[in-house]
Amino acid sequence: MNVLTQSQSRIDRAEIASIYHMPLLELIGRANGVHRAHHDPTDVQVCVLLSIKTGGCPEDCAYCSQAARYQTNVDSQGLMQVSDVLIAAQRAKASGATRFCMGAAWRQVRGGPQFDQVLEMIRTVNAEGLEVCCTLGMVTPEQASAMKQAGLYAYNHNLDTSAAHYDQVIQTRTYDDRLRTLDAVRNAGISVCCGGILGLGETDEDRIDLLNTLANLPEPPESVPVNALVAIEGTPLEGSPKVSVWSMLRMIATARIIMPTAMVRLSAGRLEMPESEQALCFLAGANSIFAGDKLLTTPNPSVDRDTAMLATLGLTPRRSSVSPAPVSSCDTAKPPGTSCCDGSAD
Repeated sequence: MNVLTQSQSRIDRAEIASIYHMPLLELIGRANGVHRAHHDPTDVQVCVLLSIKTGGCPEDCAYCSQAARYQTNVDSQGLMQVSDVLIAAQRAKASGATRFCMGAAWRQVRGGPQFDQVLEMIRTVNAEGLEVCCTLGMVTPEQASAMKQAGLYAYNHNLDTSAAHYDQVIQTRTYDDRLRTLDAVRNAGISVCCGGILGLGETDEDRIDLLNTLANLPEPPESVPVNALVAIEGTPLEGSPKVSVWSMLRMIATARIIMPTAMVRLSAGRLEMPESEQALCFLAGANSIFAGDKLLTTPNPSVDRDTAMLATLGLTPRRSSVSPAPVSSCDTAKPPGTSCCDGSAD
């Protein structure tokens, strides 16, 4: 069977389907072989995700606790101060994390003082030697360029599900809107983090379509989060059935085979997964987790629990791929609403 490398451009959907529908143990075994060929199988990247602006989002994503139109237990909070983000980043680094992700409940990034503040957060966290990732909604090419200049390593913008199923989950933003943001991020030279969520009422065919879209982007994502729905009370998807580990394994293993050099991230839903199930996910090709008590607003296993699990499985937290960068002198004492010395306009 042909296995695509990241440098190739296309893979046939029928081939993806044949991989996805393999007998499960054969699929996991094949994925483990691909994983070992491209990665250290004992290496797991630990990431931390911080909500830097919480709640009040105008979007209608049916799974999201931060949508303003739903009655959830999330309290809206404004944009955090840079100093508080720095403290959180330093704590993440001390706990073994090498990627620090900042999420804001925005439909899209808007220029002005708040975007300037996010750029300062990026520069500050970058100076700590962490891979800086943001997920802020839709971005323009100019905004993506400004974030790249500030030191952004990666941008997360999930497709969530297939194009055909998308409007059953979200109607305030189109699939093409998401693809345009991915193009802006990629063209700015920022690493792309893009995956999906299982448990949105999709079929296996939708999952295969999502994998087909991801693998056949102009360049496949360097990072592919695989999330299990955390059904939040007050959202349209509350009461949805728990995603089975077998579904997670099929998605992770297929992603590993068709995108062999990507980081496949075992993301939301881990709190409901015993360590034995998570171990199977690592065997199937997952090589990253999100640590910390929360993923934006949803519960997550504690750092101590994850540390113990990794030790039991003989897995080692991956070292950072970036070095601490000095904060430029132009990043301080800068009047609100002005850009840094890169000359980018807000």
